[in-house]
Amino acid sequence: MATRTPPLLGRQHSIARGGSRVDPTEVQHLLPAGVEAFDHLATMVAVIEPNGQCLFANVAFEEELGLSRRSVLRETIFDWFEEPALLQDVVRAVSANEYATSRLEARLKRHPNVFSDPLPVQVLVTRMEHDDLVVIELVEVEQQARQDREERVQDQVQANKELIRNLAHEIKNPLGGIRGSAQLLQMELESKALTEYTQVIIHEADRLQALVDRLLAPHRRPHLVGDVNIHEVCERVRSLILAEFPRGLQVWRDYDTSLPEFRGDREQLIQALLNIAHNAAQALSERVAQTGDALITLRTRVARRVTINRQLHRLALVLHIEDNGPGIPESLRDRIFYPLVSGREGGSGLGLTLAQTFVQQHHGTIECESEPGRTVFRILIPLP
Repeated sequence: MATRTPPLLGRQHSIARGGSRVDPTEVQHLLPAGVEAFDHLATMVAVIEPNGQCLFANVAFEEELGLSRRSVLRETIFDWFEEPALLQDVVRAVSANEYATSRLEARLKRHPNVFSDPLPVQVLVTRMEHDDLVVIELVEVEQQARQDREERVQDQVQANKELIRNLAHEIKNPLGGIRGSAQLLQMELESKALTEYTQVIIHEADRLQALVDRLLAPHRRPHLVGDVNIHEVCERVRSLILAEFPRGLQVWRDYDTSLPEFRGDREQLIQALLNIAHNAAQALSERVAQTGDALITLRTRVARRVTINRQLHRLALVLHIEDNGPGIPESLRDRIFYPLVSGREGGSGLGLTLAQTFVQQHHGTIECESEPGRTVFRILIPLP
């Protein structure tokens, strides 16, 4: 097999092999062609020898360890794992072609000055058809769980759309008949006491019609795309929340001003953020009345090499809406984005459903973590 040196391995560096230093020219014939393609993956990938010597590490591996590639290549891969004995056995067996691939769970040590805790990962070990070399791919356990959640959410959102459309169709036709019949009946009645009942029917029919219209609104409204400054969106929401809750509630800003503008629907994003922030403010009402230290924090950050809905994005907006309220009841946490599910008496259960719909129309996603005293909604939206 013809080989060539990946551009990123052409830098001036040397690696340790068998206790000695290896000249960069020797690395050229140790690696197969095309390994530089691993740099485009979101998962951590390394190419190693059977003894664990690291010959190549992709960008994601470099970033997760908090070290330069040159530093990574000076070590064996096993040095970066807690309790590496099992991984050593698996690598030796795979390199000897006892089996082609194997998967295990492990804990990846990282640079102590950058990360405080080891990273739980799933490790996929695969043999290459090149000098018994082995490819190790690492996937964060949390990342895998997040991808699984995103898949479930996508399926649920699609099911919700179909349910809403069908439900709206089934409700609207008989609802119009009920309202029309009540109006005709009211015209025939002479008793004022009886017309009050027909008014109740008409009023409730109108309320249900408005509810159906709200359910259908995000699917009917055109997507108006323009340049969006996320901090203008945050400031608009902040002013609306403070106007409604002028006492006992603070809304803190924690913005990354380096975030670029992006193409999106400004009004949809305002509505999505406002729905989440308004829910937070209502959840804080008891704290506003009793202690006056209710707090909502709007935080923006930029994330690099982010996977959203199984697509890798170079940059992404991370927007946190955090509050110090009582938290979401555990019984509702898995269902808060479902339509008509509300943890507040009198709530319509549509605010978070609409927020999720609007964010997904921007190819993004919403995640939620909640415990007593802290609830965080995390919005991820790809950036150009």
